[in-house]
Amino acid sequence: MSQVKAMNSKLYTQTADPVKAFATHNPGVSKSSRIMLLFTVLLSLAMLAPFLWTLGLSFKSNQELMMGTETVFRLPYTIQNYLNILESSAVFGWLKNSLIVSGCMTLGVLVLSSLTGYAFARLEFPCKKLLFVIVLMGLAVPEQAVIIARHQMFSLLGLHNTYLGLILPGLSAPFGVFLMTQFFKAIPKEIDEAALLDNASRFKIFWKVLLPLTLPAQATLGILTFLTSWNDYFWPLISATQKEMFTLTVGIASSQSNFAQSEGLGFLSSQAIFSAIPIIIVYIFFQKHIVTAVSGGAVKQ
Repeated sequence: MSQVKAMNSKLYTQTADPVKAFATHNPGVSKSSRIMLLFTVLLSLAMLAPFLWTLGLSFKSNQELMMGTETVFRLPYTIQNYLNILESSAVFGWLKNSLIVSGCMTLGVLVLSSLTGYAFARLEFPCKKLLFVIVLMGLAVPEQAVIIARHQMFSLLGLHNTYLGLILPGLSAPFGVFLMTQFFKAIPKEIDEAALLDNASRFKIFWKVLLPLTLPAQATLGILTFLTSWNDYFWPLISATQKEMFTLTVGIASSQSNFAQSEGLGFLSSQAIFSAIPIIIVYIFFQKHIVTAVSGGAVKQ
């Protein structure tokens, strides 16, 4: 571990000085940085505009919105739409289903992808390269191409309208296997050799030595998996036909009527904001790991 920290410290020292020297001899770099920062802020506001618009609609009464959505820019505002959510037990049931499905799917993907990635990166076994190519081919197969076969298979097994039926399809994660494989490959093999000299088993090396070093990649994969599962609408719509098994996305969609735009827009907007709260909380807690993974915080050879 001390060697890893020393390598990271040395890498930081080598890359920090040239940047400082470049900024010193190029006075215009600060101005261009400010322009880039301003552009990033404006782009972020543009991407946040739909969310902010929905947030504003959620605090307006449906009676006012019937007169026009431009009323979102003026008083009064109300929290009655959110109080209506708290009065509805169905929403909390859908929320519970989404939390169970997304949480179990995320945990399953992390476990399977980490084990598979370690095997492809560190172990030698027959047909290793062929199997890795087959896994990557899964990235090219759209979900719609296998939906009929999956539906028939789950029907024969009686898995529809069950948590297992909602979770199992998401455990197939070719991207997760690819990400963890590349991350394990980036870790110096000298760490494994040193642990083997101390008579550590392969599983102990994986669990106690290498796995902690992949925390940034696991955090990134976990958040991406959670977001994908939380926002999934296609498969839960097919598999969950009973109202008590609806996830939040399917449940909110089922509550929309033909006149939702004129009679229930405020309530629907509050439901959308309510469903986004867990995602916002997850990102707040794990955003530093995403930044670390994207910026190349992994240990490199």
